[in-house]
Amino acid sequence: MERITGQAQLEARERELQQLLLRAMDGDAQAYQVFLTALGGHLRGFLRRRLARRPEEVEDLLQEVLLAVHNARHTYRPEQPLTAWVQAIARYKLFDHLRHYARREALQQPLEEGDDLFAAELAEPAQASRDLGRLLEHLPERQRLPIIHVKLEGLSVEETSRLTGMSGSAVKVGIHRGLKALAKLIRGKHP
Repeated sequence: MERITGQAQLEARERELQQLLLRAMDGDAQAYQVFLTALGGHLRGFLRRRLARRPEEVEDLLQEVLLAVHNARHTYRPEQPLTAWVQAIARYKLFDHLRHYARREALQQPLEEGDDLFAAELAEPAQASRDLGRLLEHLPERQRLPIIHVKLEGLSVEETSRLTGMSGSAVKVGIHRGLKALAKLIRGKHP
């Protein structure tokens, strides 16, 4: 019975946040302030769980996500779940943040003899992630964003379309062309 109650609470919270955003989009500044405050609380928990080892970065990233939500609010469609839309934005910002952090951290790590032997197996996924991030930077946004959202984050074509403002077919074309361009980059040829 607790699960039903918990699910009902989540659905009520979703409806409340959605109504606040819709009122804000109609010009209600007070509703927008309440929306951002409530959303900030939810996002703070989301980010704390994912940045548990770097809690000092949560607030800065929270502000980036809230700013991204603000800048993308015109792309929100009332028929779509608000949490899925916000979560896609938050995951994208988190991915960017972690990619930047990993690059910065890698540059600051001193190289010592013996480290490579024992760290090689654990470093492979991190290295692959960094390499993929570098390759994706070479793609135009219309190819990079669909690949990140659909292939890396697991969003549907429809969710990506709503998030990016691209048509569903443009998302599919972006993925197809982007993957072909990535393959050429991997082979050492420029797209």
